[in-house]
Amino acid sequence: MFRNTMPRYEILSPDAIGVLDKGWRRIVSEIGVQFAKPEALELFRRAGQKVEDEVVFLDPDFVLEQVAKAPREFDIQARNPANSVHIGGDQMVFGGVYGCPFIREGDVRRDATMEDFRRLSMLAQTFPQLDTAGGVICEPNDTPLDSRHLDMIYALQTVTDKIYMGNVVSGPNAADTIRMTEILFGGGAGADQGRASIEQTPATISLINCNSPLRWDDRMLDAQFEYCAANQPVVLTPFLLMGAMSPVSIPAALVQQLAEALSGIALAQLIRPGCPVVFGSFLSNIDMQSGSPSFGTPESAIGLFCTGQLARHYGLPFRTGGGLNSSQTADAQAAYESLMTLLPTFLAGTNFVMHAAGWLEGGLVSCYEKFIIDIELLRMLRVEFTPLEINEETLAFGAHEEVGHGGHFLGAQHTMERFRECFYRPLVSSTANYERWVRLGAKDAAARASEICAKTLAEYEAPPLDDAIRAELDEFVTRRRAELGD
Repeated sequence: MFRNTMPRYEILSPDAIGVLDKGWRRIVSEIGVQFAKPEALELFRRAGQKVEDEVVFLDPDFVLEQVAKAPREFDIQARNPANSVHIGGDQMVFGGVYGCPFIREGDVRRDATMEDFRRLSMLAQTFPQLDTAGGVICEPNDTPLDSRHLDMIYALQTVTDKIYMGNVVSGPNAADTIRMTEILFGGGAGADQGRASIEQTPATISLINCNSPLRWDDRMLDAQFEYCAANQPVVLTPFLLMGAMSPVSIPAALVQQLAEALSGIALAQLIRPGCPVVFGSFLSNIDMQSGSPSFGTPESAIGLFCTGQLARHYGLPFRTGGGLNSSQTADAQAAYESLMTLLPTFLAGTNFVMHAAGWLEGGLVSCYEKFIIDIELLRMLRVEFTPLEINEETLAFGAHEEVGHGGHFLGAQHTMERFRECFYRPLVSSTANYERWVRLGAKDAAARASEICAKTLAEYEAPPLDDAIRAELDEFVTRRRAELGD
């Protein structure tokens, strides 16, 4: 887990924040937000909010009262305590790509499989730059739709010992995730102890997307009710592509984002006061010539800066950013668009980062080579955002005394004592001269990343897991799969 103590890049003036604050207040009170679940409507009705059909007209002050109940920071426990994380403050938690139906491996683009899911989990387990493999790292199309969530959660629990994200396709899928988490953290002492453990310190985190504009649908809400009732954090995220799911202006999108996220957070606190939440943001734009989603754009970077500042204004941990891009392959476009998102992610001090490794083709593809290239970016950015140590020792005055005028520092004592660790050592990048590069096969970054990926998977070692816990998980998955008809 990385602690980012560098200054935040904030671009909104106090007057601008005031205008945006008035904007979301008008939306929730005059236009309202749709909640497609009777239980949600009843909670709002009991709390004195105006409900018409499925639309809730919210008192903005009531919303802020509910938001204030959410913790500013919280912990999530991993089965390996060394991999537990803290959400909020200066901490940044990174996860892999999420939700992709396709895989790219080299020149081949194909449907994702369960083996791909496991292999991507192995990569996430191996590289310390990732704090979690994520959730739906890819969509394993070779497993039954009704029960594949069991296989995915099982893989996240066994192939990795880091925190993981829960399934949100339905309420029953969320309940299965919680039950499997109770087993994992029950230590063989039964479900009751496991439940007590994860309610005291959450053990999974889940993505609840708003069906923008201004609608929380029934499936997402069913999952949210399950997780919030169990005190498991949810990342309440408006899905905004400007020009499609929001107006084309950035301020209008920010106001809509506030209305959607804050209304979802208010519901979380009605379900269970004090339940941990994350202010989520997924904000970019469409290409107005083709209608296709665009990622790694200047507009999305500006929205990212604003989101971080607004989340801090309302006292909430926040999620945004990642290695987003629209490229079809792990090429220069993929790299520069991803950096256009990852650099603002660090500058904004994002607390929970999804899609930090492996994202390609606008989120349709999980790519092995891109995964490794993104790890390189994360490694470099961590160094860049580590505060500089300035003291008498780092001024190296003695090196000047030794070398004198017109000399060189390659053999100086100061250099010899530090040359192994003084500079960043790249994972993927090549600094070979042209002739040596040709002799080594004239491989570009994607080819080198492919070799690193293969070597990493070949050397992967599964983290240990208690046999009794594994057996109980096996029994649960087998039984639930039969109950679901698969």
